Amino acid sequence: MHRILSFFITLSLALTFSLTSSFADVSWRMAHKMPPDSPEGVVFQKFSDLVDQYSNGEMKIKMFPNEQLGKTNAVMEQLKIGTVHMYAEGSTYMKKWVPDITWTSPAFLFDDRDHWVRFMNTDMVKGWYDKAAQEAGVMLLGDPTAILRGPYRVMVTTRDVKEFADMKGLKLRMHPNKDAVATWTTIGADVKTLAWTDVYQSIQKGIVSAVNSPIALVESMRFYEVAPHIIKHDEYYQSIGFMVHKESYDSLPDNLKAAVNKAYTDTGAFSFEVMNKAADESIVRMKATGVTMVDIDRAPFVSIMADWYKKKEAAGELPEGFLATVMATR
Repeated sequence: MHRILSFFITLSLALTFSLTSSFADVSWRMAHKMPPDSPEGVVFQKFSDLVDQYSNGEMKIKMFPNEQLGKTNAVMEQLKIGTVHMYAEGSTYMKKWVPDITWTSPAFLFDDRDHWVRFMNTDMVKGWYDKAAQEAGVMLLGDPTAILRGPYRVMVTTRDVKEFADMKGLKLRMHPNKDAVATWTTIGADVKTLAWTDVYQSIQKGIVSAVNSPIALVESMRFYEVAPHIIKHDEYYQSIGFMVHKESYDSLPDNLKAAVNKAYTDTGAFSFEVMNKAADESIVRMKATGVTMVDIDRAPFVSIMADWYKKKEAAGELPEGFLATVMATR
């Protein structure tokens, strides 16, 4: 009898230890598109390292870079069911569940990045993301603008553009999006729809003379070789959303939630350092080859687009209260 009792006590203690250990040692799978040694890849690894540090080793984030777990649509579905716990990508992909999220990155609507950040933290935008969390079980971690992407947008062109008027008639490559095409047509460009991978050759052949791009991609895509003028126009502002399987996050104990949240906040600050440093170094290298760079006045772009957005609102093509919220955060 004593042996039987001793056996069950030992078994009970073993199970208790096992459950405690499995609860403490949490492992998450985090997917992203970028190479590990790219600026964004470095930022994502920093987040993983900080979670490990702030959780005292109780929580690990295992990285799956380079689309190892599939393209965006496949990963979003894995995120929804929880086989992927976190996906680092533009949060506009959540528009598949809440279409209004499309309007988190409109072109030439905001005065500057700070204006956009204020808008992104309004109750309206939070409501869109909350709805996605309710409908799909996918939430955003923290401030959606915290992790920098880009770090800003530019136009690369064969024409030495100095001001807004120089945009008129510019043969500009655009992706097949009706609002993007309408935006740049309104601005005065001659828009041509082309695949991203065809841009270099199309500029070389004179089919187009300009393309919009994050500054981070201009050097790697070698656009500056055929279009030596770079215009910083901040067409729209970008960030990387850390999309999370909500049930997995909610099930974390408070200390691990705190570790994840702090790691995210600190990674945001780190992303600004890394992305801006990489952009500055890239610009120095390109300028050494004769590339010019201009910081163009955005005010005329914002002014001409204001009427376009008002017409969209009058036609019922914008979320209710959208422009009012933009104005209130100005």
